[in-house]
Amino acid sequence: MAETPREKALPASGTGKPGGGDAEPASLGAAGRGAAGRGAAVRGPAGRGAALGWARDALRWDTVVGALLVVLLLCSFSMVDNFGNALNLSFLIGNTLPIALIALPMTMLVVSGEIDLSVGSTAGLSGAVMGHLWNQGMAIETIIPLCVLLGLACGLVNGLLVTRLGLPSLAVTIGTLAAYRGIAQIVLGSNSVTDFPQQYLNFASDRIGGTFIPQAAVPWAVLLVIAVVVLHATPVGRSLFAVGASQEAARFAGIRVKRLKLSMFMATGTISALTGVFWALHYASARYDNATGLELSVIAAVLLGGIDFDGGKGTLGGAVAGVFLLGALQNVMSLVNVSAQSQTVVTGVLLVISVLAPRVARQVGRARARRKAAGPQPPAALAATT
Repeated sequence: MAETPREKALPASGTGKPGGGDAEPASLGAAGRGAAGRGAAVRGPAGRGAALGWARDALRWDTVVGALLVVLLLCSFSMVDNFGNALNLSFLIGNTLPIALIALPMTMLVVSGEIDLSVGSTAGLSGAVMGHLWNQGMAIETIIPLCVLLGLACGLVNGLLVTRLGLPSLAVTIGTLAAYRGIAQIVLGSNSVTDFPQQYLNFASDRIGGTFIPQAAVPWAVLLVIAVVVLHATPVGRSLFAVGASQEAARFAGIRVKRLKLSMFMATGTISALTGVFWALHYASARYDNATGLELSVIAAVLLGGIDFDGGKGTLGGAVAGVFLLGALQNVMSLVNVSAQSQTVVTGVLLVISVLAPRVARQVGRARARRKAAGPQPPAALAATT
């Protein structure tokens, strides 16, 4: 009986493989060896790629800043007198906390592509209102929430001017920086209020037990955890990065850009006012010029921590590392008797470097990518050009 086409197509053995049962082990062995060889060839470049990826992560700007902070602390402990005692470390953290507080919402605001230069004046206005209301006999438990609401209103004004009128945040907040400071001077004048309740003064300046950690660091740590979760683990944070990278793309993706930015301005104003309350209690003095220049330190620390000034890039961990790197550097300069004016110069230089260095690195990376994409010309192309 003639074989059907299907029978001709079936293998001669029952193994389900063409070529018979005797040839199958040899062919499988060869295939196995070939696959193993290809796997080894793949693992080599993959391993190199993983190593290069690890190296890129290690050389990220925020990682470098964290490493610089560790190096500075180690050198300061071993080389600077009195740096490592508990009292000085407590002063370091307490004096850095105002910058660290405002850096939390400022990081989110800069990631979204905006900036607020009025934070120092908002803190000063909050402290001035606090002192004025205390002089009027109002309870401190009522004053503090009112000051926080005042900061919320200041942030709302900034946000509305930017998001609804389309004004640039840099220009708007320079204007409100002067306006809020002027209002603070009108409210309190040249007076200084120092007789706040002792328990509040103690909370703002005392340490936890016999450690060097200030009591006020505990609520800051809680706010830090909340900020990290919001920025790096929620849709709000992903929306902030998307808006900072491209507003138009974010808008087409359904993100309510104006509302998101407005909420960030309001959060920044709220935390700035809370910082003004802490400042007045920590230094036991409410004056209209409290926190003058604080905005420079906050912006310098945030940008030093790797937050892109144009938005869309950065980590909160890098910003915190930048905050404490700047705070530790200022503390060391004070211990070695560097003048306050020189410290301001150093802060300004760090601000310029933190803006310039990532841009230069990005331009160099783009140039290398273009050269790599172009690649060497083939011989035929070279012959054609000659």
